[in-house]
Amino acid sequence: MLNFLKYVLATIVGLLLFSFISILILIGIAASAASKDEVRIVENSVLELKLDNPITERDPHNPWQELGFAFGGFSSTDGLDQIKASIRKAKTDDNIKGIFLNMRFVDAGMAKLEEIRNELIDFKKSGKFVVSYSDISNEKAYYLASVADKIYVNPLGTPEFNGMSSEVYFFKGTLEKLDIKPQIFKVGEFKSAVEPFFLDKMSEPARLQMQSFLNSINDFQLRNIAKSRNKTYEELKNISDNLLVRDAADAKKYGLITDVGYYDEAINYIKKKAGIKEDGKLELVALSKYKKAEGKEEKNSSKNRIAVIYAEGDIVDGKGDDDEIGSERYAEAIRKARLDERVKAVVLRISSPGGSALASDVLWREIQLTRKVKPVIASMSDMAASGGYYLAMGCDTIVAHPNTITGSIGVFGIIPNIQGFMNNKLGITVDNVKTGKYSDVPTLTRPMTAFEQEVVQRQINQIYDVFTKKAAQGRGMTQDKLKEYASGRVWSGAEAKQRNLVDVFGGLETAIKIAAEKANIKDDYRLTELPARKSFLEELMGDMGSQVKEQYVKAELGELYPLYNMYKKVEHIQGIQTRMPYNLSVE
Repeated sequence: MLNFLKYVLATIVGLLLFSFISILILIGIAASAASKDEVRIVENSVLELKLDNPITERDPHNPWQELGFAFGGFSSTDGLDQIKASIRKAKTDDNIKGIFLNMRFVDAGMAKLEEIRNELIDFKKSGKFVVSYSDISNEKAYYLASVADKIYVNPLGTPEFNGMSSEVYFFKGTLEKLDIKPQIFKVGEFKSAVEPFFLDKMSEPARLQMQSFLNSINDFQLRNIAKSRNKTYEELKNISDNLLVRDAADAKKYGLITDVGYYDEAINYIKKKAGIKEDGKLELVALSKYKKAEGKEEKNSSKNRIAVIYAEGDIVDGKGDDDEIGSERYAEAIRKARLDERVKAVVLRISSPGGSALASDVLWREIQLTRKVKPVIASMSDMAASGGYYLAMGCDTIVAHPNTITGSIGVFGIIPNIQGFMNNKLGITVDNVKTGKYSDVPTLTRPMTAFEQEVVQRQINQIYDVFTKKAAQGRGMTQDKLKEYASGRVWSGAEAKQRNLVDVFGGLETAIKIAAEKANIKDDYRLTELPARKSFLEELMGDMGSQVKEQYVKAELGELYPLYNMYKKVEHIQGIQTRMPYNLSVE
């Protein structure tokens, strides 16, 4: 009887799950079909940019996004490519009279912000207006808003304007409580990625490098804001360092904004600029809608191609997930671009803190093979550090923004000894049988001997030597000179250019232009994006199993789920790493 009830219940659950998935598929197909419908923009419209989703390099293929939610791998993010394309399109669209920046907190790296900001500055050359409103905004949102003709802030709100900071979490105390002893291997005094596991605060070299590149990025940002707001750098530095802006009135007093006002006042100003009566309707066009509107650009029929390979995320061995740079998948993409006779040049768009040393070297090799037959240009986004720099250093030219985070030329490895945790915390003992003295190396369940540690450290040293030798060859300097800028030290793009680690300042478009020039194809080319994206149904069906599993784990672990999620990330850090120090977030 119990078995019968069990099978009946399983059948009911299966039918419900099948029905649920079927409904989602139908909704997705309908949304996908609707997304292909032509979008018409009426006269006197205004493009509204909220930028309230995380900004990635490429726009996600998410048919549910306009319905306001994400499912499975279909995340609610905005692609930098479509944001820039929409601003460019709006510049020449007669029906768009201006742009309304209706922002609070912008979730994007500094280089992505720079490219959006530059597009807004270029948009203003058309004579159209840019108006900003916020009730409260972070420093990144204000950086974009600073280019606006009119900047409104709610009377009770304030723009954040107090400089940049970055926090680092240290786990030494946690590991001691768990009786876990990290066994650390690294090269480079600045390679501080391992510090959180054996220190309780930053080392002096780590503090020095972070202070240096934060100051560099902050100064670059202040100088740009000064230019937009007709202020001096010294004035803005004083305002920022002394926290002189504490409310909206202060922001206006010191010239950071033009108006202290409410949302409706900003809307009324926009209506006036768009030629709409005060009681008339203002047509605000959301980014999700406008990016589907037809533009005026002419269709390019050129047979020439420039392949843009988007490499965003951690560098891992194997295929990797969609948000990772898997060595197999990306090696295949680079190979595809190399073997395609229509592709005359390659632009490698890198946004990565690094990762597996082996995977980085696999991709470096593919880049070298491609360089022999066609130009390969690196375009650094927010971050191209450690393994990310390993990819860039093999290219013909490296393009970065002054506020890109790069460098971190160093190597590390961690092998935790969890014997104490197993014995003293869990009551578990481990025994083994082996055919040779070192057959169990590497192992987590006992401390390593001095000889075993020496073997691992020798491997780390060897990889560092290879890393710096290849970097020196790529940058046209001696290995000894390159090592002066290595040791795991992180640089801003501006600092890196001073040290010949970067060639040119600019964004993706600059890199594409250089690629076209080196390939001698001028403007006679079309862009092709790699790796190829999965179709809607491939994304849905391929991700379904992992999502069901994730939901189950969430339900089982409850409040412990974030810790599990952190563990899963650490699980990917296998083998010797060329990775950025810390999970760096600049605020």
